Amino acid sequence: MSSIVISGDTSGAITLAAPAVSGTNTATLPAATGTVMVSGNMPAFSAYLNSNQSITASTFTKVQCNIEEFDTANAYDNATNYRFTPQVAGYYQINGEVSATGTTITRLITMIYKNGALYKLGYDTSAGAGKGGVSSIVYFNGSTDYVELYTLMSGTGLFAAGSSGDPSPTYFNGCMIRAA
Repeated sequence: MSSIVISGDTSGAITLAAPAVSGTNTATLPAATGTVMVSGNMPAFSAYLNSNQSITASTFTKVQCNIEEFDTANAYDNATNYRFTPQVAGYYQINGEVSATGTTITRLITMIYKNGALYKLGYDTSAGAGKGGVSSIVYFNGSTDYVELYTLMSGTGLFAAGSSGDPSPTYFNGCMIRAA
């Protein structure tokens, strides 16, 4: 493996290493001023609901996805606010899915809230479907912007969690797709 070392005036040394495989590998750096992103500073998280959550019918309710599968930047609060607040400005893909169980579910709408207000409305399921999802690209300022997963259900029921080792049908996740 060979390396190219570029010495900086005050910042030390930067090492570029070629992979130990044959062939040509190209990395293109942008000609624009800005930050070159590497996987280490691109926040991502995935969380799910691990036990059924009681809800009040016809009330906007925050979904309490309390188990983290991963949280690369410690930006998801899975204990108090159940929100994602990344500290890197940019555009993020945000996804949520809510599954409900009950005998009289007549409507279920899943929503992304940004900074405490409705941002994107997912599909509106009716006639007892009991499952709704939402997905959107969301811009975050890198300091105070946050998102939460909400739902509105008509009828009686619970947000459903997985059982006997099955994956939870209620989850919330997101990842950075482009720096600002």
